[in-house]
Amino acid sequence: MPSICLYFHVHQPCRLRKYSFFDIGKNHDYFDVNANNFYLGRIIRKCYEPTNRKLLELIERHNGRFKFCFSITGILLDQLAEFNPKIIDSFKALVDTGNVELFDETYYHSLAYLISEKEFKAQIELHSKKFKELFGVKPKVFRNTEAMYSNDIARIAGELGYNAIISEGLSNVLAWRSPNHLYTAKGSKIKTLLRNYKLSDDIAFRFSTRDWSEWPLTADKYASWLSACDGTNINLFMDYETFGEHQWPETGIFDFLDHLPAEALKYKNLEFCTASEILEKYKPVGEFDVPYTASWADVHRDLSAWLENEMQRQAFAELKSIELNAVNSRNSSLIDSWRKLGISDHFYYMCTKWFADGDVHKYFNPYSSPYDAFLNYMNCLSDLKQQLTHEKVKPQGFWAKLLGRN
Repeated sequence: MPSICLYFHVHQPCRLRKYSFFDIGKNHDYFDVNANNFYLGRIIRKCYEPTNRKLLELIERHNGRFKFCFSITGILLDQLAEFNPKIIDSFKALVDTGNVELFDETYYHSLAYLISEKEFKAQIELHSKKFKELFGVKPKVFRNTEAMYSNDIARIAGELGYNAIISEGLSNVLAWRSPNHLYTAKGSKIKTLLRNYKLSDDIAFRFSTRDWSEWPLTADKYASWLSACDGTNINLFMDYETFGEHQWPETGIFDFLDHLPAEALKYKNLEFCTASEILEKYKPVGEFDVPYTASWADVHRDLSAWLENEMQRQAFAELKSIELNAVNSRNSSLIDSWRKLGISDHFYYMCTKWFADGDVHKYFNPYSSPYDAFLNYMNCLSDLKQQLTHEKVKPQGFWAKLLGRN
């Protein structure tokens, strides 16, 4: 009986305001509160409010047989707490049903792993603390930014105590094997839940594509595909904005969601499970070996969406170079600004390659060109570097105690 594991990733970045060369050294406010509030309000109206309401209704309608998972970035939770805390309450209502599992991730939806292991762990810890504070839970499953995955990332997640980590179901790694099974990460004991990208993308990307041979995709047709799948667990992972934003209501996406649980549950060989339930039910069938860093982004499923061109690489190298200055400043405001400048979206806006499945991200891109994104970002980073240069590095450890500054 294949178990269906639905997982939705919920995130909105902190966009930068228009920051010119002449602002450097004079204005330390990098983030566009008005634009962020505008986009947040839009995604709340189009996605979070109607989809949260629908999911809660579906859990109640199906007497607990409908289950799914969420991860929500810390920076989104901060924005919701400031501008619309009722949305956090609606997520709490879903978690309180007992049918919704939460995953941990990096607090800032950042490229932290590529900066340093210490920073990576620090951001995961921040996220876990936020979830404990808001939802009263300690997640057992980890999902890195944009599902970035490697043997080493899996090792770190395992050392932090997570039972499983999610990854793209990479065809070049799996070869003849199916993503619809549990695997164990090479070099560690942590289990891997692999995204079935074909079935996930049928909803997330192809649902409204009229020249797709399977259009229109109906819930009964999709459920029949799920029922015919091999393996033990079908992992359908996608951005939450799929509902209402990437796929507008006019496409019928909410009708599809409304009918999917009932259509799937008509099949005796299908059920909905949370990730942890899958981990309890099934044993790994093999090893998943990814010695490089992969992701679930666009057709290449690597890091090229963020670090392919020279602008992206230079911007990231500059950010990475001031890690110690930022952290050792022990100035929470400067550390927060530095971490917000590490949000993956900033580097995505500098991307110079575009494919059909990248079009969905253009909805939220505030720049007219990748070059504009690069210049604006570097101006902000230059100001932060100046601030850190002027900020006296605080003594730590023995010297901090000796000076009474701990």
